[in-house]
Amino acid sequence: MESIHNDKIAMVTGAAGPMGAAVVRKLLSQGCSVAMVDILDEGLRMIVDECGENVHPIVADIREPYNVSEMYAEVEERFGGVDILVNNAGILSNNKVLETSPEEWRNVLSVNLDSAFYLCQQVVPRMRSTGWGRIINTCSLASKTGGITAGTAYTTSKGALTSLTFSLARELAGEGITVNGISPAYVKTPMITEQLSEAQRQELLKQIPVGRFCETDEFAHVVSFLAHPMSGFITGEIIDLNGGHLFD
Repeated sequence: MESIHNDKIAMVTGAAGPMGAAVVRKLLSQGCSVAMVDILDEGLRMIVDECGENVHPIVADIREPYNVSEMYAEVEERFGGVDILVNNAGILSNNKVLETSPEEWRNVLSVNLDSAFYLCQQVVPRMRSTGWGRIINTCSLASKTGGITAGTAYTTSKGALTSLTFSLARELAGEGITVNGISPAYVKTPMITEQLSEAQRQELLKQIPVGRFCETDEFAHVVSFLAHPMSGFITGEIIDLNGGHLFD
């Protein structure tokens, strides 16, 4: 165990999913205490049973600012605040423009974009007061390609999250707070393993130069890298994690 975050508190949203859970485990292994946020209680409880006392589960719908402020008050009461925020909560929509209803548009942007904004508003005051903070946003390859298979709402939400990353990085750079994003594609989650046929998976693999899908632990490793104290000179970056599918 590399104990590099013994005094740090992390918050991970979307923590019950495969990518979020991998991040929780990685940060715990490096000495963080972690507030795990998800709308799914069962998944959080499984991680608590596995990981023990340094995790705190919070079931919350983070689409609404009131819920976010209440949730953060709970985190402050338990831990005193947050030093590392991982905005990982997200939902996928593959519907293109004419198939996207107003309700779906609003819901996708509320989860993928609004929640990150509300959470950043909560964590920045403490980060400013301590002169140290890490904000890491889960963006997407879709924001760079226009969404090859991803829908209009999803692609737009991730593009806006990238812009939010740039805006906050510029604003907070002089205060010891870095803001970065990770742009993953084809991570080995149920979207790949269950929602695609074997033929579809094989066709995707032909487009990925490294010839395989990304492991969730590889995503967690990049989060850990950006959260590291030695990454303080990196801000406003979107790190591609796509196996060479897109170079820029």
